[in-house]
Amino acid sequence: MANRFERVDEIQPDAITVSLTRGQGGATGVVVCPQSALPNRLARTFQSQSFAAQEALIQAIKLANDVKLAIVVMDPDNVWRDEWGELYLYMGEDDEREASPDGTSH
Repeated sequence: MANRFERVDEIQPDAITVSLTRGQGGATGVVVCPQSALPNRLARTFQSQSFAAQEALIQAIKLANDVKLAIVVMDPDNVWRDEWGELYLYMGEDDEREASPDGTSH
């Protein structure tokens, strides 16, 4: 089964967030873990350096496996690639939708 990641619009207080962007140098990502997600382990919010987008996702997965937290993805520039797994939008209790490359759901 492929990995599944939830698409969000902002950093979540209880999860590791991968923030993906596209700039002149290509697609990049930053990993953010709020202090509120690991209050006994972090004195303040952790934010990584900027990585190539795929490397940022790899680093987030390693961190999430280590600290047992979920990963969510902010992707306003539609950087996400299908080979990285399923990116879905949580719409409510019984309504999860796969995010389309243009940010819409279906």
